[in-house]
Amino acid sequence: MPALEFPCTFFKSRKRMDDYNADDMRCGDLSEAELKSQYRLNYISDRVDPYTLTRRSSLDRPQSMFCCNLRGAGEKITRQQCAIILFGELRSLSRTFSLYGPYSHLIEKMIDHMQNEKGATFRDAALNRALKEQIIRDVSEEKSTRILLSKAFSTGIDWERKNFPVENKDRLRDAILSSKLPKFDRFQDNYNGMGITVHDTWATHITIKSLHIDNDRYRTVVHYKVQDHFGLNSDDILKTKFSQFHFFRIWFVLQRYNQFGFRPFMTNMEATVEITGERNEI
Repeated sequence: MPALEFPCTFFKSRKRMDDYNADDMRCGDLSEAELKSQYRLNYISDRVDPYTLTRRSSLDRPQSMFCCNLRGAGEKITRQQCAIILFGELRSLSRTFSLYGPYSHLIEKMIDHMQNEKGATFRDAALNRALKEQIIRDVSEEKSTRILLSKAFSTGIDWERKNFPVENKDRLRDAILSSKLPKFDRFQDNYNGMGITVHDTWATHITIKSLHIDNDRYRTVVHYKVQDHFGLNSDDILKTKFSQFHFFRIWFVLQRYNQFGFRPFMTNMEATVEITGERNEI
């Protein structure tokens, strides 16, 4: 029977890569009236009012985030000045979600990217390290992609011919379908910067780059390509867990308000891991 040839991309998630038509990739599509009536985004910032383009004082702050009884108009500013102030506030507020760790700096880099790079794809070596670490440290027997792939190789290899038969390819895909794809939704991700920068992911491709079989042991190299969208969709901001934070309210207005329209962007990550095992390992 024919053997599987490598490299072989055996898994692609249902959501596709580079999907610029996704709802969270929209920008500049909502008016002031829509933001206020549909999303209750009346009070956005403690520093400026993006609708009237005026600076705020402490007297402007409402008792409730859903109330907007301003006590007086402040200094007029330009739209560009307003955006700069809002991005500065966004950076300041982001520190609540990135308190410690080697990835805590990423959110400010990504905010800078949104402000200045007009939707260009974002890549960073720290994101790749975070992805690889997440894959390697996931030790769940039932949900780890690495562990489930290891089992699929142990049972799917033709040990006599020392290859992986094409007819067993579905075992690899089934292993991924029964797993939990790499994400950053663990408890620690709420504070280490990964939850706010990536959290869930949009699309994943997994490729077997090579397979070496020696006696009753094997070694395979697996490549993960993962993409996320650094953008907010309508459902996000309608959820209390997002809308209660000024951080997300400012982000949504900067992205979706037709007077700003800062572009969201694709976040690309990749990691290569080695998986080893032996015959009859299970």
